[in-house]
Amino acid sequence: MQKRTVEIAVGFFFLLGILAFSMLAIQVSGLTKFYNVEKGYNITADFENIGGLKPRARVTIAGVAVGRVVAINYDPKDYVARVSILVDNKVNNIPDDTTASILTSGLLGDNYIGLTPGFSETYYKEGDHIPVENTSKAVVLEELVSKFLSSQASGLK
Repeated sequence: MQKRTVEIAVGFFFLLGILAFSMLAIQVSGLTKFYNVEKGYNITADFENIGGLKPRARVTIAGVAVGRVVAINYDPKDYVARVSILVDNKVNNIPDDTTASILTSGLLGDNYIGLTPGFSETYYKEGDHIPVENTSKAVVLEELVSKFLSSQASGLK
């Protein structure tokens, strides 16, 4: 009987460990809001190159998360990537001359969108759009290496 009680206790703690690991994986992966209906307003931004930007990527102002990337589509008319952003309702004072840049967390980290507010007195609201003139494309590591190598090769003549 003693052995059976120990086996049940070990099994119980094993299941608790799996549950704790699953919760940790969900927290770290950014899937914590998969069951919540997020409240906010949608805006779109056009980029020439989005690099490795993915849906659910952070959107920040001054390093503080203010929203998420909802969807990324290609616009065949303008030849740009159109990114749909869901901005939290708490952040309702983003000037409409704000610029958007695709940034990287660390050297090889995830891409996210950084917003730099402008000085306009009017603010973005549901359905507004950031034109490609107010966005900066992603810095792609392969392009930097290619430019560096080609400049080194041209200097060897």
